[in-house]
Amino acid sequence: MSNRIGMAVLWAALLGAAIAVVWSKHEARSLFIELQRLNAERDRLDIEWGQLKLEQSAFAMHGRVEQTARVNLQMVVPRPDEVRIVKP
Repeated sequence: MSNRIGMAVLWAALLGAAIAVVWSKHEARSLFIELQRLNAERDRLDIEWGQLKLEQSAFAMHGRVEQTARVNLQMVVPRPDEVRIVKP
């Protein structure tokens, strides 16, 4: 009788270990898929960041700033007699 109980316990332990292996493998696959998704999103955001930096540098160019000042703000370059040099 005790031999049967011991075998039942061993079979239960074996079944529990098998279920734990399957669950662990499933969890690892799920986490790997999530990692791949996050890596793809990181790459997409890196590309977008690079594009935004290029756009920012284009807007900061001297010619672009001057054109915006002339067209949108109706600013003009002062005549030489209107320029005053201030010493600190």
